[in-house]
Amino acid sequence: MTAPTPEQWDLEIDVAVVGSGGAGLAAAILAHDHGARVAVLESSAKVGGTTAVSGGGLWIPLNHHMAEIGETDSREEALTYCKRLTDGQAPDELVETFVDTGHVMVRYLEEHTPLSFSACDMPDYRPEEPGGKLRGRTLDPEMLVKAELGEWAEKLRPSPLMFVPLKIVEGLQGMAKPKDVDVGAIVDRMKRGMVGAGNALIGRLLKACIDREITFLMETRARELVTDDSGVAGLRAEREGADYHIRAGGGVVLASGGFEWSDELRGRYQPAKLTDHCSPASNEGDGLVMALDVGADVGNMNEVWSYPGATVPGEEHEGRSVSRWVIAERTLPHAILVNRGGERFTNEGENYNDMSKALLEFDPETQQPRNLPCWAIMDSQYRAKYPLLTMLPGDPDPDWLASADTLAGLAEKAGIDAKGLAATVERWNAFVQNGSDDDFHRGEGAYEHWLGDPDAPHPNLGAIETPPYYALPVAAHSSGTKGGPRTNRHGQVLNGQGEAIRGLYAAGNVMAGISGPGYYGGGGTIGLAMTWGYICGIHAANNGAANNRGS
Repeated sequence: MTAPTPEQWDLEIDVAVVGSGGAGLAAAILAHDHGARVAVLESSAKVGGTTAVSGGGLWIPLNHHMAEIGETDSREEALTYCKRLTDGQAPDELVETFVDTGHVMVRYLEEHTPLSFSACDMPDYRPEEPGGKLRGRTLDPEMLVKAELGEWAEKLRPSPLMFVPLKIVEGLQGMAKPKDVDVGAIVDRMKRGMVGAGNALIGRLLKACIDREITFLMETRARELVTDDSGVAGLRAEREGADYHIRAGGGVVLASGGFEWSDELRGRYQPAKLTDHCSPASNEGDGLVMALDVGADVGNMNEVWSYPGATVPGEEHEGRSVSRWVIAERTLPHAILVNRGGERFTNEGENYNDMSKALLEFDPETQQPRNLPCWAIMDSQYRAKYPLLTMLPGDPDPDWLASADTLAGLAEKAGIDAKGLAATVERWNAFVQNGSDDDFHRGEGAYEHWLGDPDAPHPNLGAIETPPYYALPVAAHSSGTKGGPRTNRHGQVLNGQGEAIRGLYAAGNVMAGISGPGYYGGGGTIGLAMTWGYICGIHAANNGAANNRGS
């Protein structure tokens, strides 16, 4: 599109940020702090994007909070670990940039904004890999009293999953011992109007933006990048039913999330059979489409932040089914996962990203995923001790949950091969008796142990032997796609020749993810997103300053 003349611009600034999640708000703050006039465009009526509905953690190696819990880290360890999980599917230069910059970003934001973090004792997702750590790289944001946001409080995107004000450790480890959760403390936090998780993280970033008087254009959907002879000069958006042209002298930062809610784009790029998503439905790939239109190269398009998920029939949020994460139901004792043949097919205790790859394993004979559909099989021992989606121990069994007094009856109700299920449960119970999963080594990893029940005979293993038996349908869900425009270490979008498109940046799920097929640890998505937002904001502001000097 040809750039409008200056008289046609509705707004002239230095940096336009498309999206108000963790990546976008970090970019806006850093661009402002480096002298730029900034505007944030948000297509919906709520601030926060996918980050707001997430757990809110950041996975950041070398962070300064690790020392507070007695943990150490080194650049060599972090690079060894990250490059192993990235598996060569992103340039080493970008992995190195993340390791070298993430901890700088965290310290800067803590020193210059209301953000505050503490280190978790959560292990990396693959701590046994060279360079992996048993704790400290995942950072938990401190909670926020929502009223601190003033009139903006009601614009904070609510989460259908993380609405109880809990810290990461409280939420995840509380699954194993729900009766030990401090209900009194939670009630007190709710009375005080506190929010945790992604709402706390976004709320504090939003407060920093409010304090800086950064412009927000809500319900303003970016539609097209405007170019001139030097590169991207701004963009065209839709606002109040009309075109709205924004000149951005330093550049446009795309931070608009992935394309998981676009059936057309997923059909074009994704082999994965995903049924539901926990991200905002506005993540339809706007940034990807705009970048493609100006010649951006793309990468990592077949990868997705996927997890084993399930839905409660009739439960909706903003007109969509609520995608609930299946964690307790596959990691705690007295539960296993089986496919339609009644067979276990992987270590159920693996982190959800790796677990999902087993769900989506392709069967060349059927031309379908080998292990979908899938079910979590459990017995009454599980139901008496642990949560099942929204149900706590002692809650009545819902009508939609298949149950039976025999495994054969359960198999018939669920549509599972009865002989296969019986043989699998018998084999599993023998493993439990011997204290070792000889098929998939469940319960041998530190991350699994961390999620397990510390008071059980084994944190992750338990026999399935006491009726009634239950079958929970499990599918592959996502929190976002991982592919998009390729960038350099400054966050600049690259064209097909590997050259930077002047004035165009990308951060977060809209960009080609540098973790490739891997997931470093809890908060890996947001840690990468905010690091790249930090990088993009600085470079775009400096680019705008250089352009102003040259004009």
